[in-house]
Amino acid sequence: MRLTRFSDIGLRVLIYLERAGERLHPVTVAEIAAQFTIPQNHLVKVVGHLARAGWVHALRGRNGGLRLAADPQQLTVGQVLRELEGDNELVDCAALRCALNLDCQMRGALNAGMRAFYQELDRYTLASITAGSTGKRIVEMHKMFWRGTAAGPV
Repeated sequence: MRLTRFSDIGLRVLIYLERAGERLHPVTVAEIAAQFTIPQNHLVKVVGHLARAGWVHALRGRNGGLRLAADPQQLTVGQVLRELEGDNELVDCAALRCALNLDCQMRGALNAGMRAFYQELDRYTLASITAGSTGKRIVEMHKMFWRGTAAGPV
């Protein structure tokens, strides 16, 4: 299984916002786009989805921007990925009209694997992911942006 670019961007937005809590000015879409080299039009779609999920507060206008609306101690990576990726089956056996449909054990094995995947990711909160060196790097990215030297890819 591979995460979609949409989910990858969503996770990056959330971890970036988690470490922006003490800033006077909200984070802008342009800032995140510069920091992670993401096209702004794609980023806007992701941010819109995160806002509809209630995890990001987006304020429009001249002094607008983004702030984390979710509790980083409670929001898990599993929750985020279920929302962004969906909790669908890995293989849609009915759509394939597979001859093994009635006797196949693969569907159950794949579903069990997907449940285990999400259960493991539920062990990690947004706060735990941004602790340590990841959080320090994000704080440095915020500082670099305000100095006019966006971090870009590392």
